[in-house]
Amino acid sequence: MASTEEFIENAGPYFGRLGLSRTSGRIIGCLPADTGQAADAPSLCERLGVAKSSMSVALRQLEQSGFAERYRPVRGRRDHHRLADDVFGRAFRAKMAEFTAFTEMAGQGISAVGHHLVARARLELMRDRYAFMAREFPRLLDQWDKEKNSRPSADH
Repeated sequence: MASTEEFIENAGPYFGRLGLSRTSGRIIGCLPADTGQAADAPSLCERLGVAKSSMSVALRQLEQSGFAERYRPVRGRRDHHRLADDVFGRAFRAKMAEFTAFTEMAGQGISAVGHHLVARARLELMRDRYAFMAREFPRLLDQWDKEKNSRPSADH
């Protein structure tokens, strides 16, 4: 069984593939796994062994990308950070944007290879596969949202 530490560390490169920094990814792993709640920057620095300046940059990146939000608790002295609702769904949807980019890139390749049958066939397959995923994945996620919303709440 994986430890919380392993989960947090594995979140770094996973979210790095979405264009976030490794520290941002580790924060995304830390917040739900470690506390299940929000945390302030000094606590996150200590927990993750990250410099204050790196933490500041990572938290700003998470806020700007919509993965996290900053708020101040009632009577609190420090801002806290929490993950946005359905952060993992947001991450998946962000990755889906690449399907369109791959489709366009394959189209460019098709133009470049002209009538070379083998190369053209490979690129057409690539184009069609990514076009299919760009078209079908949003429907699949909408279906998931409906299923998720029909589940009993964990509070009950």
